[in-house]
Amino acid sequence: MAATPDLVILNGRLITFDEARPQAQALAISGGTIAAVGSTEEMRGLAGPATRVFDAQGCTVLPGFIDSHVHLFGGSVELDYLNLYEVQGLDALTQAVRAEAARSDDAVVFAVQAAYDIMGPGRQTTRQDLDRVLPDRPFAMFAADHHTIWANTRALELGGILHGGETEAGSEIVMAPDGTATGELREPGAYKPVLRHTRYGGRDMEGLVTGANPSPMPGPDDRARDREQIAAGLRHCASHGITGLHNMDGNFYTAELLEELDAEGRLLCRTEIPFHLKSADPLDRLEEAAEMRRRFAGERLWTNRVKMFMDGVVESRTALMIRPYPGTDHIGDPVFEPDHYTEACVRIDAMGLQIATHAIGDLAIRRTLDGYEAARRVNGIRDSRHRVEHIEVLHPDDLPRFAELGVVASIQPGHAPRGHIFPAHGLDEVLHPDQIPLAFAWQTIRETGARVCFSTDWPVIQVDVMDSVRAAAAPLEMPVPWVDQRQSLTDTLRSYTFDNAWVEFSEDRKGQLKEGYLADVAVMDHDLEAMAPDRLNTARAALTVMGGSVTWEA
Repeated sequence: MAATPDLVILNGRLITFDEARPQAQALAISGGTIAAVGSTEEMRGLAGPATRVFDAQGCTVLPGFIDSHVHLFGGSVELDYLNLYEVQGLDALTQAVRAEAARSDDAVVFAVQAAYDIMGPGRQTTRQDLDRVLPDRPFAMFAADHHTIWANTRALELGGILHGGETEAGSEIVMAPDGTATGELREPGAYKPVLRHTRYGGRDMEGLVTGANPSPMPGPDDRARDREQIAAGLRHCASHGITGLHNMDGNFYTAELLEELDAEGRLLCRTEIPFHLKSADPLDRLEEAAEMRRRFAGERLWTNRVKMFMDGVVESRTALMIRPYPGTDHIGDPVFEPDHYTEACVRIDAMGLQIATHAIGDLAIRRTLDGYEAARRVNGIRDSRHRVEHIEVLHPDDLPRFAELGVVASIQPGHAPRGHIFPAHGLDEVLHPDQIPLAFAWQTIRETGARVCFSTDWPVIQVDVMDSVRAAAAPLEMPVPWVDQRQSLTDTLRSYTFDNAWVEFSEDRKGQLKEGYLADVAVMDHDLEAMAPDRLNTARAALTVMGGSVTWEA
């Protein structure tokens, strides 16, 4: 190498994902790229007086993690909201919320990570319950999956929806027999009137709720506040060894804030922002996707993808199923109708853009694959790397179609009942027994030859990478008919690094510790390969490097 390295990392156990050199002890970084990989002695010999030397102390060194499914703005904002994870029962909820209300002067006291059964097993949360929690101020709380908000009477009145209102396809303001809202607001089209009154005016969710910019656009003070909160979220991601993010909601506003952070040297994770196409949008709106791709085309910030929703989630019975949920005549709520969705896929694919579609129920997954297949039939086969996000309930007939169509399975191990985060039996009442063997079927899908990538869906679950690594490599043992879907550690780490670089078409410059590749590196504080799998979540990043710059150090 010609130049003295800026940084050398020594005494590590490198997992390189480079087939020519799968393991090594050390690497050297110069000018934002990996200059050399080899032994500790070789890399120490390259160091000069100005070279920083970092001793990995026998711990794992691997490519920086890429979280391929996050909601960056929302996750950043929620770092400061009341977190109700593991809060159960009216008394505990009341205590937590009233303490938050005493600290907050927000128009709506807002909380996140509420369980669907927060009021008790089998008990639906109502506005009257939340009136008892906080009777004199508007209060609302997000379900952990962000597909449902529960609001008290004052919050519903503030949003103008106590007596119902218009919603888009797939959304519902649940109504009581007396003609008033029960307090349960399913999907963004129903809960956006309440979000408009939260601390950030719902701006953090606009890329998801509408796919468009906030209206009205925020003034200088709000814009600065939003930018600083995203900066805090990026620091949080970097602290977990993350060097890259694939955002799953997007608008020009979010991309502009990230562009400003990049200009200031504060974009700590490379970030892809999608264009979000809603089912109510005219397809001519895809011209905005083309404009986003033109405007944001850098190495650290770019657009090359369109995001769509096909359904909701299983817990609220809004995920779209082939047959009705147990004990009901309800199959879920379609967001796109099949013909409309297929036409969108054909148009987007013809533009050379990647597609990522949220599809959880077996009918939603089937219709998504049908749309991708139609795009291939009309436009011809290309290396599109279209994605299906979540894939929680899969019909056996559709299992081989991922590999056959070259479709990527984008999966969040921590979402599964076996993932140590949500209740182990939380889906028992909403799935038929014969659906369970192909529910959250990570390994079964992998064995078909399909490409599998892993992520968190932050803030649905925390962006802590190692929690999801444990969920995949050491899942809970579940009784029959659940099937063991545990992943090898190597496959898990590859799906969080190299495979996520591949799915963004960056496999020639990211995702490997290899000479000439971008210097995106995570040094862990344990030797991951020597750890008991069920202890993997105790490992943390000791050093994170993005583009040769240290973005986090413990």
